[in-house]
Amino acid sequence: VCHHIVCDHMTLEMLTSEVLLVLQGRLAELPRALPYRNFIAHVASTPLSEHERYFHAQLGDFNEPSAPFDIVDVQGNGTEVQEAHLVLTSERTGQIRQVARRQAVSTATLFHLAWAQVLGRCCGRDDVVFGTLLLGRMHGSGGANRALGMFINTLPIRLRVGNLSVSEALGSTFAQLTGLLDHEQAPLALAQRCSGVALPLPLFSTLLNFRHSRPTPAGDAQSQLDGMHILGSKERTNYPITISIDDRGKEFAITVQCVPGIDPERIAHYFSTAMASLTEALEKHPELPMSDLAILPNAERDQLLVAFNSTTQEYPSELLLHQLFEEQAA
Repeated sequence: VCHHIVCDHMTLEMLTSEVLLVLQGRLAELPRALPYRNFIAHVASTPLSEHERYFHAQLGDFNEPSAPFDIVDVQGNGTEVQEAHLVLTSERTGQIRQVARRQAVSTATLFHLAWAQVLGRCCGRDDVVFGTLLLGRMHGSGGANRALGMFINTLPIRLRVGNLSVSEALGSTFAQLTGLLDHEQAPLALAQRCSGVALPLPLFSTLLNFRHSRPTPAGDAQSQLDGMHILGSKERTNYPITISIDDRGKEFAITVQCVPGIDPERIAHYFSTAMASLTEALEKHPELPMSDLAILPNAERDQLLVAFNSTTQEYPSELLLHQLFEEQAA
């Protein structure tokens, strides 16, 4: 069963905590119920024209899908996706957090910019759009952080990384994410209609999901539900490429899901390399242009520049060229 039909992850955590209270007979401690309809009414109170103005300004002149490897089918059901996992080292995680603090941005901002860099290289463009998942509770009605229901939303974000320096690109990314939060409950279909991409082509074909996955009291509650345990779970998406970053506190874990034909392991290492080059540039050379940053891991770079060009062969160098032809013919 797909829980996103009716609720998001925060709702699952709250439900788990409430089930534990009931099983322990602590009914008096149950929080007051907050109707989901209050949130719906709050969303409906924002005129669609406000969202339209914003997305027209952002996407009106964007007329080509950001589709790596020219895969534009976003109607899949995720049954054939391939998955790769990569955990950043504690040293790299610490570096990312330190750079984010110094630049006064969230770590999510760095990951969004790094993915824009990878996406741009895979598309051959320096102006890209991809989907990003929003919590959906930042500008909700009172108590939205305690209400049960489906709040998360997917919206497009446009990032231009062409002629900008690393520092300028980071500032632009932060501004774009901040502006998008004011429209976190805008309908995705509305945002797509405001772009210059003609149907049936999709506006974007990749999705980035940054989420905080640190241990919580609700997580502790799960371990206390005697006789209940998780049999298994799977994450699936209709997008050809989905990047999920889990902030686990001590480390960042990256999960990449791709449709057949795209190697998720390769994409994961592109993303990790982009993050490394971005954070190092921000620490030492923030004036560098984004185009100078690498996304290719050393192994693949060596393969392209060295291994594929290793054509040296032993041959009888004392013979003239026509004699070599004669010898081969014979």
